[in-house]
Amino acid sequence: MQQTLDLIQNSKTAKKHNSAKTDQNRTLASEVFLEPLLSDFRIIFERDPAARSWLEVLFCYPGFHALCLHRLAHWLYHHKVFFIPRLISHLGRFLTGIEIHPGAEIGKGVFIDHGMGVVIGETAVVGDYSLIYQGVTLGGTGKETGKRHPTLGKNVVVGAGAKVLGNISIGDRVRIGAGSVVLRDVPSDCTVVGVPGRNISCKQDEPLFPLEHSKLPDIEATALRSLLERIQQLEQKLNNQELIVGRTTNNQQPTADK
Repeated sequence: MQQTLDLIQNSKTAKKHNSAKTDQNRTLASEVFLEPLLSDFRIIFERDPAARSWLEVLFCYPGFHALCLHRLAHWLYHHKVFFIPRLISHLGRFLTGIEIHPGAEIGKGVFIDHGMGVVIGETAVVGDYSLIYQGVTLGGTGKETGKRHPTLGKNVVVGAGAKVLGNISIGDRVRIGAGSVVLRDVPSDCTVVGVPGRNISCKQDEPLFPLEHSKLPDIEATALRSLLERIQQLEQKLNNQELIVGRTTNNQQPTADK
């Protein structure tokens, strides 16, 4: 009788253990795959005015496809499986034109708009709800080992063709203009443009307009305009000095004898 009770007790314990393990697996699957993918899917409707239906987003957005493949590859890569994740990454690049190394960490709600030519390195980190346009590179600067790719904060906007290189930190809510090359750390709430990238604005109260690159200032034109204004001021001062010298010279000339 006692043995029967022990068997029943062990069976109940095993069922509880299996149930707890199943719940844990479901929670893990939800946190690793379901929740981030739902965030990736929803953010497209918020940031792309061309998104008209869920069917269109599901089948016609390569950025979303690349993120789906990456999250599977990253999970396998995190569990010390290396060849299959690299193969998935390679297939993803062939299908979407977006190359994301399986080791890269990408937060939820990330939107890769169009995406052709985007490259994200092995040790890169992309924060939640960041926006990445086509032609962006999050890469290294050489053959270093260890952490060698950039870390992006939350709500970062990286313009088309921008290059963010090296083990640098990009703060939250940073905007990087199209075609910029960023090689140094950028504090939060800043706007960076140019080659190499320079901070042109750091305003915490400034609203973030993810798609309005036309509002970024032209730093080269501003610098040239300042130089032209300075040259005009110096020319005006030089002309005034020449007039004063000329008048002084005329006044000092001796009067001719009659």
